[in-house]
Amino acid sequence: MLYKNKRPLLIFLLPSLLIMIIFLYYPFILNAINSLYDLSGIVQIEPPTFIGLENYRRLFTDPKIKIALANSFKMMGLTIVFQVGLALILALMVDSIKKGQQFFRTIFFFPIVISATAIGLMFTLFYNYNGGMLNQILAKFSKEPVMWLSPERAFSMIAIPIIWQYVGFYFIILITGLKNISSDIYEASEMDGCTGLKKVIYIKIPLIRNVIGTCLVLAITGTLKVFDLPWVIAPYGAPSGLTHFTGTYMYETTFAVGNVDYGSTIALMIVVLGVVVSQVVNKVFKQQEL
Repeated sequence: MLYKNKRPLLIFLLPSLLIMIIFLYYPFILNAINSLYDLSGIVQIEPPTFIGLENYRRLFTDPKIKIALANSFKMMGLTIVFQVGLALILALMVDSIKKGQQFFRTIFFFPIVISATAIGLMFTLFYNYNGGMLNQILAKFSKEPVMWLSPERAFSMIAIPIIWQYVGFYFIILITGLKNISSDIYEASEMDGCTGLKKVIYIKIPLIRNVIGTCLVLAITGTLKVFDLPWVIAPYGAPSGLTHFTGTYMYETTFAVGNVDYGSTIALMIVVLGVVVSQVVNKVFKQQEL
């Protein structure tokens, strides 16, 4: 009977719906339209020329988009294993202790509070060839300085801060899911002799299956649109575009090169990939009905 009158619900939902339409769905539709036209720059002087699917054909022949996709998918695998995996291990460890949980929550969540740009600048100072912290440490041991952002190392050096920043974010989500498990279940399992590692394998992990799935969806979709950290550490995909991700290549194409139509095509591809991959993950981790 509380929601018998639906008018107040519609009144409160309408502003949110309008904001979603204006700032999400309208730009998405406009992006799809822009990808079908030849746009010479950010400020369009002459009427755009319809080119159909030409930009989509270009996606299959563009070597940089292949590099960006390869890096994004490699980063996706690293986030699944190290971001979500490490966050799950930390959450299980912290959940098993009785004192000091709040301290560990604060420490692990702290990197999320720091601006990604600030983290990128900090790691740039670490990686500097001349006077960088890592090379200063090597110098103390009489070692030669290392070019940390060389082609063979650049991807790994960029992946480290990306993984480090968001471990705490997934840790908080997972520890909250563990706290929502009823204590009655733990008591019943202990009476049946399910303790220690068995409790983790047969009780905790299965009961937070949906939470793990949510973390994986967030991690995967976040990888496809990652931009700030890679761009600060290695702008323009330096060196030689080998560290481009889909987000950084889209930004370079749209704003640095001024190719708005192709940038819109890349943006649309990112959205489609994110939706497809997230649906696959949701299906894999869908809670089975008992």
